[in-house]
Amino acid sequence: MNPLIVYYSYSGITRKLAEDIALITDGELQELKPQNPYSFSYSTAVKEVRAQIEKGYCPPLQQGLTNINDFETIFIGSPNWLKTFAPPVLSFLRTTDLSGKTIIPFCTHGGGGFGHMLEDYKRECGASHIKKGIALKGGYSFDELQKWLETSGVYRDSRD
Repeated sequence: MNPLIVYYSYSGITRKLAEDIALITDGELQELKPQNPYSFSYSTAVKEVRAQIEKGYCPPLQQGLTNINDFETIFIGSPNWLKTFAPPVLSFLRTTDLSGKTIIPFCTHGGGGFGHMLEDYKRECGASHIKKGIALKGGYSFDELQKWLETSGVYRDSRD
């Protein structure tokens, strides 16, 4: 069974990583879009996000989601924002039953890796199987991602 790749992307960097994962795994993409998008000004967006993260705010999302029951493995991706995932990802995690699912986190970052995202995933998805995942800087190579997916053991293509 092919995976679902759920992601939030502010600038398009995380979207590209999600698209590359989908290309390699033949997965289905699901973008998370908040009903009220963040400011186009990066410094203003950072202020908005900081306030949301500090309050644990879950912004309403724009659209309905793919039927999660159709997937056993779900990649979930976000930029590293203040050492955690973006608030739209928190909205997804808190409104979606991921019990028994295999979750493979991924993130893009400018040097902070996952921050404390993995601990946050474990807290929010306690009834799921959380894999180690991958954190890549924006300038990653497709080959680097493909090699990681093939050798890490976190994802096994069910067609094999």
